[in-house]
Amino acid sequence: MARFVYSMQSILNIKQKTESQTKMEFAMAQAELNKQLDILDEYVRRKAQYLQEAEDLRNAESLKLQDILDNQYATAQMDVMIKAQSQVVQQYEAAVEKVRVKLTRNIQERKMQEVLRDRAFEQFMEEQKQEEYKENDQRTSFTYGQRQKEDN
Repeated sequence: MARFVYSMQSILNIKQKTESQTKMEFAMAQAELNKQLDILDEYVRRKAQYLQEAEDLRNAESLKLQDILDNQYATAQMDVMIKAQSQVVQQYEAAVEKVRVKLTRNIQERKMQEVLRDRAFEQFMEEQKQEEYKENDQRTSFTYGQRQKEDN
C-alpha cells in the first residue's frame, strides 16, 4: 500500500509539472495576444490622427488637393490594416482560449489526483492503525497467556 501511495504522489508530481508547463504556455499566448492588441491599438490611433489631419486639411485657408488625396489614401490603408489586424487578434484570442481550456483541464486533473492521493494515504494510515491494534492485541494476548502459564 505504501508503494501505491508513493506512485500516487509520482503521478501527482507529473500532473503538477504539466500544469506548470501549461501555465507558462498560457502566459506566452496571453503576452502574444497583448502584443497583437497593442498593434491594433496603434493602428486605430494612427487612423484617428489621419482623420484629425483630414479635418485640419479641409479647414485650412488654402486647400491642398494632393495632401487631401494622400490623407484619404492613408486613412483607407489604415482601414485595411485595422481589419487585417483584427483578424490576427481573433486568431490569437482563439489560441489563448484553447490554452485556457487546456489549463483548466490540467488544474482539474491535478486536483483530482490530489484527492485520490489523499484518500489513498488516509486508507494507508487506517490500515497501519489496524495493523498496530492487531499487533498490540497479539502482544497483550501473548503476555497474558505467559502470565497465566507462570501462575499455574
